[in-house]
Amino acid sequence: MSNTQKAMNGGKWITISTVISTLFQFTQVAILARVLAPADFGIVSISNLIIAFFQVFANLGFSNSIIYKQESDRNVLSTLYYLNLLIGLVIFIAIHATAPLIISFYHEPKLAQVLNLSSYYFVIAYFGQIYMFLLEKELRFKSVAIIDITGTVLGSAVTITLAYNGFHELSLIIGSLVMQTVKSILQITFGLRFFIPRLFFNLSNIKEHLRFGIFNMGDGFLGFVQANSDNIFLGGMMGVKMLGYYTIAYQLCVFPIMKLNPIILQVAYPILAKMKENTADLKKSYLKILDFISYCNMPLLAGLFITADAVVPLIYGPGWGQTIELIRIFVFVGLFICLSHPLYTVAFTKGKPNLLFYLNLGTLIVKIPLVYVFGTYWGVMGIASAFLLTTFLNMVVNFAMVHYLIGDFVGDFFKNIAKPITFCLIMVGIIIVYKSLVGNTGLANSIAEIALGGATYAVLTLAYKLSFAQLKAYRQGLL
Repeated sequence: MSNTQKAMNGGKWITISTVISTLFQFTQVAILARVLAPADFGIVSISNLIIAFFQVFANLGFSNSIIYKQESDRNVLSTLYYLNLLIGLVIFIAIHATAPLIISFYHEPKLAQVLNLSSYYFVIAYFGQIYMFLLEKELRFKSVAIIDITGTVLGSAVTITLAYNGFHELSLIIGSLVMQTVKSILQITFGLRFFIPRLFFNLSNIKEHLRFGIFNMGDGFLGFVQANSDNIFLGGMMGVKMLGYYTIAYQLCVFPIMKLNPIILQVAYPILAKMKENTADLKKSYLKILDFISYCNMPLLAGLFITADAVVPLIYGPGWGQTIELIRIFVFVGLFICLSHPLYTVAFTKGKPNLLFYLNLGTLIVKIPLVYVFGTYWGVMGIASAFLLTTFLNMVVNFAMVHYLIGDFVGDFFKNIAKPITFCLIMVGIIIVYKSLVGNTGLANSIAEIALGGATYAVLTLAYKLSFAQLKAYRQGLL
């Protein structure tokens, strides 16, 4: 099977997994928004921040180094496996030790039990994690999809059941632990054929992985701080209720970005790692990835921008009106993020994770003062605007780094992106006309706006971008 066929087959399974998981998670949030208060979401958001922070240190970037180096040495993998388990235990202890400081910073006593439960994530996750890396290295995306779907479905079922039985914010934490437990068990089950740990531990055997991981970990730390400084400041300055509104708006806008892009990037990285010496092919692949990401994400973001006032009450029910203006800022954040994502694949393919470290360091230096100043003077909208500005600047530097790695691409990029931008503007214009002539309240109008926008973009794409013959060829490649 050629690399293209492997990518198409992998894309099929990851797409199936992502669609099913996204539907369950989206339904879960929509249901819980009608049961839980904004403050409950704010508390869970803080817990997720703590987990994300410690995840930076949890695997030292071994996922990328295992794929980049195409690692198969059993002694090396055994050492990495036991080191991950040890780090997970240390993080478990660290969360318990720092919990009083976190509770004091956010002035929220409910965080005590939430953090206690959340810490068990690191005891559970790292038993199976290395097997997931190996499945991706071997392009076993069908197994990856089955693992993700099963964990998500069971986790969502537990979360919703507990929420309706009065567990409030704890329902989300317990559901996440159930999901991760199921995933870890399945990761081990599917991955044992590729690796069985032996009683071997020698750090000198993994020096190259550790060196690769240092910049990756540094990048991850800076990436965490710069990506979440708005949440950190918002929770401390304005309380968990406002953080809840902010979190829901962010999740709705970034949801398609964080779900659609990994379909492409997760499949692309192992393939691109095999062509790391061929810059011309790498450049072509980067532009194709960027083009596909643009066509997938831009209509979703543009549609959300113009229909937010109808979609928010429809999905989340009453009481979430404060998220609408935040959503209209975050759609542009989502656009800049999706255009920036492919750099990560190119940087790891070229063995230059240090560039990501420097990018996040520069973004962090700019973002923190902007978030603080904008938040002080303009509140939650100011913090969102600061996030938007720094994301745009990050994208500009991101493109400069891609130019350094693969050569000039900007002319081809602008030529490619002109069409989806034009299609989105036409789609938005048609929806505006519909809203002014017919109205935008009620379920029927919301569905009509979404259908009208989707149909407009689809027709334009088929007429000026993809022919039916091309779609048929893609379909055959997936079968």
